[in-house]
Amino acid sequence: MRILIASDAWVPQVNGVVRTLQETVTRLRGRGHVVEMLTPDQFLSMPMPFYSEIRLALKPGAVAARRIAAFAPDIVHIATEGPIGWAARRWCLKNAMPFTTAFHTRFPDYAAVRTGLSAERFWPVMRRFHAPSRTVLAATPSLREELAGRGIGPLAPWSRGIDAELFNAQVTPDAELAALPGPVLIYVGRVAPEKGLNDFLGCGHPGTRVVVGDGPALPTLKQRYQRAVFTGKLTGSALASAYRAADCFVFPSRSDTFGLVMVEALACGVPVAGYPVQGPIDIVGPDGRGGSGELARPIGAVDDDLDAAIARALLADRTDCAEYGASYSWDAATDQFIAALGYVVGAEHVDGAQAA
Repeated sequence: MRILIASDAWVPQVNGVVRTLQETVTRLRGRGHVVEMLTPDQFLSMPMPFYSEIRLALKPGAVAARRIAAFAPDIVHIATEGPIGWAARRWCLKNAMPFTTAFHTRFPDYAAVRTGLSAERFWPVMRRFHAPSRTVLAATPSLREELAGRGIGPLAPWSRGIDAELFNAQVTPDAELAALPGPVLIYVGRVAPEKGLNDFLGCGHPGTRVVVGDGPALPTLKQRYQRAVFTGKLTGSALASAYRAADCFVFPSRSDTFGLVMVEALACGVPVAGYPVQGPIDIVGPDGRGGSGELARPIGAVDDDLDAAIARALLADRTDCAEYGASYSWDAATDQFIAALGYVVGAEHVDGAQAA
């Protein structure tokens, strides 16, 4: 297939959307598909309000139209609901080009945190955006169930994976973090109001809290929680070593659609604690035995009481955690992506070698 992917999220941003697209594009090209990206670095842009490291394309319509037409795709995949996503959507509708979309981010919840308005005020925009999509890809069963209930669809699965060579139980733990008073409780991700970090840093469970990441809430949190350890952003082997040094990974967000960092932590042998919401409930499971209750023993815990979730998660066996985390494969996730797009354009386009 000749696939154009339009996304408002791209490097140098560091988040689950960018990671997912990078891994998927690499594998698509490796299988012979021809992939073109439409991303913010190709346009004049401005910092996104409240998220200065995210650049929003300014009036991308004309440039986007020229780039899409010049590439002549078999199908367009629109990854985000930002200016580039809307521009690609308009071009596809005008030119009768089939397209798929993905629901990566709960923008209604994020907007609610920032504005004080109800998230329900923003869902009609999401329905309008995804309505013409031939297929809406979503990572987890609980997210797909919610989207269907909100009139968004048809839906198809698109899960996530890990770099098994980087995140595994053989990683050497970060010596400084491992030496902190235990248990070492770690969070990895964006440091922003919607991530629930006050719940994590203010919880009552004993131990040292470690925050890995950067974001607009970092200065305030560092001042408020001076006993916590803030490492800043880590990537690659340094991130893997930080995971491995922890006794428990705490995921306090109530607004993420997946939470790739949970799987990376598990693959490093670190149990996960979180709330019983989308993401943790699909990965850890309501009883800690996986999203479908398929595991013999728990690999973490979810609870409305975060202290209780941490206490139970710490009882999990690290070998069980590592085995479960390793089961998440980018190749399997790419299979799902290709299947969804191939269903839309027809089987004759699915063979990348023929399309090339």
